[in-house]
Amino acid sequence: MLEEQLLDARRHDRTAFRCGVSALDDYLHKYAAQQNAKGISTVYVLVDDAAPSRILGFYTLSAAQVDVQQLSDADRKKLPRYPVPCFRMGRLARHSVQAGTGLGDLLMGCAVDRCLHARSLVGAYALLVDAKDDKAKGFYQRYGFIACADAPLTLYLPLGRSDGADR
Repeated sequence: MLEEQLLDARRHDRTAFRCGVSALDDYLHKYAAQQNAKGISTVYVLVDDAAPSRILGFYTLSAAQVDVQQLSDADRKKLPRYPVPCFRMGRLARHSVQAGTGLGDLLMGCAVDRCLHARSLVGAYALLVDAKDDKAKGFYQRYGFIACADAPLTLYLPLGRSDGADR
């Protein structure tokens, strides 16, 4: 069974992870544990309980803000005229041998679900992501992410209110 866990450098084998994008591989191998420990980002890994040290995929979350002027006209109308709090998914990757298995979709769902839960504890308007290229941008747009006005590879997903108060 697949399980989402906080990265544990002692338990999870970061060196065996390969997604095919060297910047993402390098991040997990060299920097993820340090940034996790320093509170810069929180790194979540997806593992199979049959091989719990093998990382199948990962994503990172951190606090962020976005200038309201970067948002769509419709979103901007509902918000104050200063930067609004958000979450940022800094990285998302699945192991290259998992291509085509839906793990990218699963990781995205885990990240959004985690943000929705955190939003019940700490205010945040949206989930931000910086797409590496147009292909990645298309991936995020499939989930409803919207490009920021002055940075088309920075996208946001409004999280909405679970109690229906914004409807």
